[in-house]
Amino acid sequence: MTVVRREPLADQTAALLLERIRAGEWALGAKLPGETTLAPQFGVGRSTVREAISQLAGRGIVATRQGAGVFVTALDAPEDWTRKVGRADIRAVIEARIAIEVEASALAAGRRTPADLDALRDALEVRASRRKQIDEHVDADVVFHRGIVTAAHNPILLELFDSFTPRNREAMVAMLRARGSHGDDADHATHQRIHDAIIARDSDAAAAITRNHLISLTRNLGR
Repeated sequence: MTVVRREPLADQTAALLLERIRAGEWALGAKLPGETTLAPQFGVGRSTVREAISQLAGRGIVATRQGAGVFVTALDAPEDWTRKVGRADIRAVIEARIAIEVEASALAAGRRTPADLDALRDALEVRASRRKQIDEHVDADVVFHRGIVTAAHNPILLELFDSFTPRNREAMVAMLRARGSHGDDADHATHQRIHDAIIARDSDAAAAITRNHLISLTRNLGR
């Protein structure tokens, strides 16, 4: 029997229960023993077990099914998303942008509203005016691309984009500083073409231009 001896009891119990799940004591989809069985195994009260299970449920490890019990829904706790994104290298960030923004551009071309187009036009104009300072240029670029994702009217894509924004900004600033140039006329023309394709409701063109633009960024990263 594993006994919990240190405070906080619920945290310790949750950690020990997770260890047993990781060790394979309960398979994915298996039902956990009841509180009356687990409590004496950990040397704690039923309320502590209940709180520990609640913690694991919040982390996606277990799920309570009304009237049926508690079941294993994952075999390990996922790493904190913010830390994982923060450690990603520039290539991984750009590849994630491709996955999000290419589809967002296609959707935006079909779903954009007059208000979306106004916002995109304004963002493109601001982006064009902020080419001197790298930080300002990247910030304006992020606003433009976020406007496209917003125009896609898909809340999940927008949440994914926003979750990448801090690391994306850091990566883009570092890449442009290493390159030694940014915001040239060709780059602005590419963004204008994405904007125009969205106006024209040309989903294929919007997606293709976005993909080619983002892929071109990786050519400066080396192999």
